[in-house]
Amino acid sequence: MLGQFRLEFGSEAVELCRNGQRMMAFMGLRGRVPRTVLAGTLWPEVSEEHARGSLRTTLWKLPRGEPPLIRCCGDDLVITATVQVDVHTLAETALGLIQECDPPLNGGPPLAMLSGEDLLPGWDEDWVLLERERLRQLRLHALDALAETLTRQGKPALALEAAWASVRSEPLRESAHRAAVSAHLAEGNLAEAVRHYHAFRRLLLEELGVEPSPAFARMLRLPTGANDARITRG
Repeated sequence: MLGQFRLEFGSEAVELCRNGQRMMAFMGLRGRVPRTVLAGTLWPEVSEEHARGSLRTTLWKLPRGEPPLIRCCGDDLVITATVQVDVHTLAETALGLIQECDPPLNGGPPLAMLSGEDLLPGWDEDWVLLERERLRQLRLHALDALAETLTRQGKPALALEAAWASVRSEPLRESAHRAAVSAHLAEGNLAEAVRHYHAFRRLLLEELGVEPSPAFARMLRLPTGANDARITRG
């Protein structure tokens, strides 16, 4: 579900109608859902009876197999445990980084995953928007954590890649810029660190009219609210 919706069996794509895609996406995110909740979420603008009818029709249209993609368990619907969902893999990777579990030595796989596509772009239903924002925030925190971890491991170049991925996603996020400055300082590139700080400070003043936090300035031993250095000719 990161990028366009896809359901695959082995290397083969499985075709689903639009409502089937919506149902599988919601079930993939939640795992187990009461029928009434699923029907009300996917068809919120119709009566409960109509929504339940649409739910039954969509279930009937799903591809049949053993085990079924979605099975009934009392009044709940449960997605089969054999379905692998890329969103859960992303969330587990991000949480592992945030909880300070070191990434693989090359730092590549987590960065590639964290810099990937958004959840179901183009889908504008409320439940998708909420989950998309949750994943966006999780990704940003994980990228910051990855940058800090790579800096500690003595890999400032990879740390900068992670920090810049976070900056590209949210240019006004201070923690991403702090991670980039930390990587520059780890390499001994004080001039790059100061240049980055001042560029961020100008952006923040232009966009929000506020200064970076005092903690950020202290990283470079700069006075809070210090003006950018300027060279003038008399």
